[in-house]
Amino acid sequence: MSNTTKLALEASLKKLLQHKKIDKITINDLTTDCGISRMSFYYHFKDIYDLVEWICEEDGKRILDGKKTYDTWKEGMTQIFEAVLENKSFILNVYSAVSREKIEKYLNKLACSLIANVVEEKSAGTSIDETDKLFIAEFYKYAFVGVMLDWIARGMKDDHKEIVERMSITLRGNITNSIRNFELEKKN
Repeated sequence: MSNTTKLALEASLKKLLQHKKIDKITINDLTTDCGISRMSFYYHFKDIYDLVEWICEEDGKRILDGKKTYDTWKEGMTQIFEAVLENKSFILNVYSAVSREKIEKYLNKLACSLIANVVEEKSAGTSIDETDKLFIAEFYKYAFVGVMLDWIARGMKDDHKEIVERMSITLRGNITNSIRNFELEKKN
């Protein structure tokens, strides 16, 4: 039942965001729209921004399910762009009303999860340590998130498939090369 309540609140928030700014939506608006009590809302979330964070995390899990390998990362990146585009009013509203920081946090989690798995896969059998793996994942995560934040700031008008393709060309072989460079550095 609790997941059903959370999903109902998510649907209501996304629906309301098509007509109102997030800072103008009240708990009462949400609970009235989905037919639950205020107590039920507060049982699950401390405020609307807590709900926003939960929505972002759940969307992220769904988007990247099974797409965290080298062979599927491009598909994962495409799906992140498509999910953001699907939730355009939600994302743009949160981005402009709450702050770039909340969206950046959401994208950082998604990108780091995706890239860290690729780094882990590509570094199998190497002597690279966890600190260096994390650094490589973080480095490429910032590139991805920066590109995506710029795309969001421009109103998501550019073709996301072209952006992913250009990212793919840019990144091709670079994660493996970074791993190799760290491994060589340790030997010297």
